[in-house]
Amino acid sequence: RRAQARRRRSGLRASGAGDAVSSERIRLALRRLYPPAAFLGGFVWDALTIGQRIRVIDFWRLGAFLVGAALLTLWLARRAAREVPVPADGRSLRERLAALAWQAPYLLLQFFFGGIFSALFILYLKSSGHLGTWLMAAFLAALLVGNEFVGDRYGRRFTLTWALFALNAILLFNFALPHALGSLDPLWFYASTAAGVVLTQGLRRLAPGRPGRSGPAWAVAAALMLAFHFDMVAPVPLVKRQLAVGLEFTQEAGRYTLQVEPAAWWQWWRGQAASARVPEGGRLYGVSAVFAPLGVTAGLEHRWEIRQEDGWRLVSRRPFQTTGGRDRGFRGYSWVLNPLPGDWRFTVATQDGRTIDVLRLRVERGTPAREDLRLYEFD
Repeated sequence: RRAQARRRRSGLRASGAGDAVSSERIRLALRRLYPPAAFLGGFVWDALTIGQRIRVIDFWRLGAFLVGAALLTLWLARRAAREVPVPADGRSLRERLAALAWQAPYLLLQFFFGGIFSALFILYLKSSGHLGTWLMAAFLAALLVGNEFVGDRYGRRFTLTWALFALNAILLFNFALPHALGSLDPLWFYASTAAGVVLTQGLRRLAPGRPGRSGPAWAVAAALMLAFHFDMVAPVPLVKRQLAVGLEFTQEAGRYTLQVEPAAWWQWWRGQAASARVPEGGRLYGVSAVFAPLGVTAGLEHRWEIRQEDGWRLVSRRPFQTTGGRDRGFRGYSWVLNPLPGDWRFTVATQDGRTIDVLRLRVERGTPAREDLRLYEFD
């Protein structure tokens, strides 16, 4: 009987230990799943809200994230200067709460940076229309994903923190300043870039002990100015809504329509065919709709170019003004008369040379059958 009792007690202890191990495994699994779940949820929310239109409240929210990141960075610098020891690992509730309190500022800073990166990625992606700006959006996407794996390195490697803070501030100011002033003058890009890096430098001077280096933050500003020079920074806050090339353009009662040749069924990513048939002496029309926030006025232009042996040659350029506030975008149209067969590109851009979107197509001589065309409407 005593042996049976010992075996029962031993079994209970083993069962209790097994339950503790199982509970610890579940806790660790949930801890690993939390960052990607939070990242995915936040990204989807931004895509469904910010991705539809640009609102003033979005800038206030992102500005609050930036202020929160600044205050947290200063607090972490103060903690580092005071050489507060890292709490020892333990299993008691008190030890776990102490470890969580130590880790919380890093997680919150990660949340602030992730929120800004997520929103800026969507905003810049919506404003991208060619390879250079897509590369810039891809860079933001890489930072957005990388932010999920940085963790407590933000507070331990302050050089990294200053560089990422500068990038966040610069890109946010690049977007917000033209929106606030209602102007897309390139001067505001350089002014907002300078403001972002000066803010970062000022915060570092305020930080106790001035941890880390600010050199990489200045390098970030220089790299962005170089990217802007080579048209790799999207013309924010402008967003391309629609772009099409076709025949028989009509404009009546505020309604723009165009006859276009649809793409093949397997080219699901294209809004129209890669080629356009134009009859002898006919017109080829291009129509665009570009969104600008309320109060923003921008000079835009349509450019028609044909590829020749020595490169692209400008055939036609039509400038016009756009006024912001229309959800469907400000519409503009232009045409070329009797275009030569060959490779063409139709570009909508700002008048100072920043590309919003490009549509490439092959022009062929001919008259498409009526049943081969579909009506493309610009609301």
